[in-house]
Amino acid sequence: MHIDELLTLPQPEWINDDTAVFNALKISADWGQGRTAFGGATAGVLFTAINSLVGDDRVLRAFNTSFVGPITLDAPFEVQVSKLREGKNVSHFLGQILQDGKVCVASQACFGVGRTSKIRVENHEVHAMAPPRKAQFIPQIPKVTPKFLRHFDLAIAEGGVPFTGRQTHHYHGFMRFTEAPETLTDGHLITMIDAWPPTLLQMMKWPAPASTVTWNIEFIHPHRPVSGEDWFAYQAHTRQAADGYGHTEATIWDKDNEVVAISRQTVAVFD
Repeated sequence: MHIDELLTLPQPEWINDDTAVFNALKISADWGQGRTAFGGATAGVLFTAINSLVGDDRVLRAFNTSFVGPITLDAPFEVQVSKLREGKNVSHFLGQILQDGKVCVASQACFGVGRTSKIRVENHEVHAMAPPRKAQFIPQIPKVTPKFLRHFDLAIAEGGVPFTGRQTHHYHGFMRFTEAPETLTDGHLITMIDAWPPTLLQMMKWPAPASTVTWNIEFIHPHRPVSGEDWFAYQAHTRQAADGYGHTEATIWDKDNEVVAISRQTVAVFD
């Protein structure tokens, strides 16, 4: 299932003036991650559904996702989107994936209109990594390597393969889709940013369950034009880990070394 097919949704059915439902959706098994669907795929679907109901004058500023429960692959689910408030400058939406009457994933999205302002602080954070010549694939090990990784090229510059008992707990590198999308949208970026393994997995000596509990991503605007074939730089660091939970922060740059997004995750590990 190509990423463009995954993020192409049917017309919604309106329940009332503020709530719409996208029915009979499915995520194929090749987007699987353990017993559920890859989190980036579900977040990308939710964003795409929400964004389809937002005016063209507003861009995504912040996207918060909670992964509540597993989604059965190749089985129907629905996406319900509710407009919480739409003001003159900022809109807030809530999106939920429901399967068998249960909430599996919930996202709250904030969109804002660009305005003239005297306040301006330039971002000067850049990376010093050389663009990759080719991807460095994480080995496909049955029942260990998630199936969804076949959709992404990851080039690791620093950090190790999961479950190799390393002392490092950060990742530096590049990412892109293995099969480029026709147009790279914010929905594609959300899906791709989540492709990297949690930073803590490389510290484990053998496979053990781990999952993202919550994910916050903030988009920096304006975006420069990008292509579906472009590499995006990625650097993630662990701020703290204890009691079976880790807190990580990541920065994402485009091909011109400009920051396009800031990501924060709470990850649960069961080692």
